[in-house]
Amino acid sequence: MTANATSPTPLTLLGTGAMGSALARAWLAAGHPVTVWNRTATRAQPLLAEGATLAATAAEAVAANQLVVACLLDDASVGDALADADLAGRDLVNLTTGTPGQARDRAAWAQKRGARFLDGGIMATPPMIGQAGVGGYVFYSGSRDLFEEHRDTLAVPTGTTYVGADPGFAALHDVALLSAMSGMFAGISHAFALIRREDIAPKEFAPLLAGWLAAMAPAVHLTAEHLHSGDYTRGVVSNLAMMVAGNTTLLRTAQEQGVSTELLTPYMDLMQRRLAARHSEEDGTGIIDLLLREPGSLR
Repeated sequence: MTANATSPTPLTLLGTGAMGSALARAWLAAGHPVTVWNRTATRAQPLLAEGATLAATAAEAVAANQLVVACLLDDASVGDALADADLAGRDLVNLTTGTPGQARDRAAWAQKRGARFLDGGIMATPPMIGQAGVGGYVFYSGSRDLFEEHRDTLAVPTGTTYVGADPGFAALHDVALLSAMSGMFAGISHAFALIRREDIAPKEFAPLLAGWLAAMAPAVHLTAEHLHSGDYTRGVVSNLAMMVAGNTTLLRTAQEQGVSTELLTPYMDLMQRRLAARHSEEDGTGIIDLLLREPGSLR
C-alpha cells in the first residue's frame, strides 16, 4: 500500500434481505468494514462469516459509522428503524424503494436530525449486484456533497448515476423506468397470448419478439425531441391516423384468437381521443398530455 492509498470506507447497512445482503457482500468483498442490522437478527447471521459486524439495535449500528445505508421494506420501516438513532453528523443513503414524495419528506426529516441525505433507486436485481458489466446501476439524488464524498464506495456494488439535488428525483427516475417496463411486459403478455393456442413454439417466437422490441426502443428519442420542441409532427413516419386505423386489425385478431384486449384498449382509447381532437398528423406523443393530471390524483 502506498503512502497516498486510503483504507476502504467503513459503513453501516440497515436491512439484510436479498438486496441488502447482496450489497453487504459486495462491500465486504472489496474490503469495506460493514456493520449490519436487521429487525430479524438471524437473517443477518450469514454475513458474519464473511466479515460483517452485527449490531444489536439500529441505533447502535448508526453510531458505528458516518456512512449509513438503509435498504429496508418501505419508507415506514426506515422511520421506525431510525426512530431512536442519533443521526447528527451522519450521512444517510436511503436505498429503500419509495415514492418521490416520500423521498423528499425523508430528506427533510433527516436534515432536521442533523444528517446529510441521499436517496437511491436501484435499477438492478440482487444477482446483478457486485457483477461488472451486467448493466445494473443506482439512481442517486439529494446531497451532491454526500454523493461526491462517497462516490467510490457507492460504486462498489454497482454503477452510480446522480440525477439531481431534488431528493425525489432518484425515485422518480426509478418509477418512470419501471412503469415503462410494466407497459412493455403487458405487450409481451398480449403477444404470447395471441400465439398460445397455435402451433407456434414460444421459444422460437421469443427471439422475434425481443428483436422487434429492441428495434422499436429508439423511438423514445423522437418522443423526447417532440416534447422538447413542442412540435409533435416532426419526423413522424406512422401518424396517429394510421395507427388508430391499424388498431382495428389488432383488436379483430385478438377476437379471432380468443384473447382479451384489456391490456391494449386503455392505450387505444387515448389514441382515439387524441385523434378526435384533430391531431391526425402527430405520432403518439400527444397521449402524454392526455395523461397529465393534478399531482396526487389517481385519475
